[in-house]
Amino acid sequence: MRTVLVLLAALACSTSLMAQDRSAPRQAPGPEWSLAIHGGAGTLSRSDMTPERDREYRAALQAALDAGVRALAGGGSALDAVQTVVMQLEDDARFNAGRGAVFTWDGGHELDAAIMDGRDRSAGAVAGVGGIRNPITLARKVMEESPHVMLSGKGAEAFAAEHGVATMPADWFDTEARREALEKVKSEQVSALDVDIKFGTVGAVARDRAGNLAAATSTGGMTGKRWNRIGDSPIIGAGTYADNRSCAVSATGWGEYFIRVGVAKAICDRRLLLREDMQVASDTVLAEVKALGGDGGVIVVSDEGEAVFSFNTGGMYRGRADSAGLNEVAIYADE
Repeated sequence: MRTVLVLLAALACSTSLMAQDRSAPRQAPGPEWSLAIHGGAGTLSRSDMTPERDREYRAALQAALDAGVRALAGGGSALDAVQTVVMQLEDDARFNAGRGAVFTWDGGHELDAAIMDGRDRSAGAVAGVGGIRNPITLARKVMEESPHVMLSGKGAEAFAAEHGVATMPADWFDTEARREALEKVKSEQVSALDVDIKFGTVGAVARDRAGNLAAATSTGGMTGKRWNRIGDSPIIGAGTYADNRSCAVSATGWGEYFIRVGVAKAICDRRLLLREDMQVASDTVLAEVKALGGDGGVIVVSDEGEAVFSFNTGGMYRGRADSAGLNEVAIYADE
């Protein structure tokens, strides 16, 4: 009996230590810090891009990646790094988030964003907001200065005003290319999938030197969206998720399918529960999205600092870097 009691006590102690270990940042054998970013996935091929446009997108991705690298290399937090990256992409009219966001059916802009801290899984999100220069900044305000996770529409805009979040006039978000896309959707009665060569989302995921993870995602949604449609980007567990015990994920794709699969959390759960290889976990969940009829991609950073991409489209604007010297940007699937 004494032997049994000793074994049970040892098992309880071991289980307790395992639980404690799983909740703390994992001391990775890999890089001290790592970062991955994206600017949307879709039907991207070299035939769709002029050499000049290709260079412009690569330069924009590199600039955003470099901004995040500076934050992490300087000892900054993963949370600050992902916000920095997304803010830069929101201000770049080449991407469908913030300035350059697609038009709704009624000719306006409805912006969504989310951010999540892997340390305690606190999160903030906004949906269907207008006039907010950097929706990701507002999402972080919601996380840190409200008792809520998600605010939407006029309420979120009122909260932004109370907290001094920067706004811009409605026409600051407009671009001619996005207006032409809306006109095509209306005049030719086609879907957003026929006019948007890529899904409109930007995002970043990071692991900092302290072992903490964070994820951030921002989008203008789909061209011609109606009835205050909201996709996966601001939904915690679908388009955005971070947990120090497993991984950080930012998704881009056909939001309705990513919501149904719960893509971001599904990937992290495979890592947490199965200790599955990060690439395998990401590819498996994206295959499920594909099987249902959805397209898109994800960027992921694991608890050990591995940065991976997975997408089931012709390409994805993407980049990654780490403290071991990795630094790359890419667009097409064959890169």
